[in-house]
Amino acid sequence: MSRRDYYHDPAAPKANSVVPSTTAAVRDDAGRLLMIHKVDNDLWALPGGGMDLGESIADAAVREVVEETGLNVEITGLVGIYTDPGHVMQYDDGEVRQEFSVCFHARVISGEAREDGSETKAVRWVEPSAIADLNVHPSMRRRIDDALAGRATPQIV
Repeated sequence: MSRRDYYHDPAAPKANSVVPSTTAAVRDDAGRLLMIHKVDNDLWALPGGGMDLGESIADAAVREVVEETGLNVEITGLVGIYTDPGHVMQYDDGEVRQEFSVCFHARVISGEAREDGSETKAVRWVEPSAIADLNVHPSMRRRIDDALAGRATPQIV
């Protein structure tokens, strides 16, 4: 399914759903950030996705990271909660979803990085200084910047 993101665009369609979702800012011992190249919108992002019935938002983050990257992680903290009504995602089935994402800090505990093919075109450990060279949506860039800032308190947007 393809996706088009609108960010504070007056021509954006009106949202018709909200789905709790999650992302994980996974860092390695060298300080690099785990990034994925997404199939649905052709952008680079933190691994993540929607929460399923019967799971917690933290469990969803762990599940999504392993599904998209092959890496098992543990949650180590909260980056922030992102619910900007000015960011909507339009899917080709008619759904227009308002942003609702919880972003966590995480670290790898096992596994080998790999693409899954259906959701991710590439999985890469990226130096923070090289993130600016990647095509990243502004709302995802906000989460990345917040994760790398090392604040003691989570961001609530």
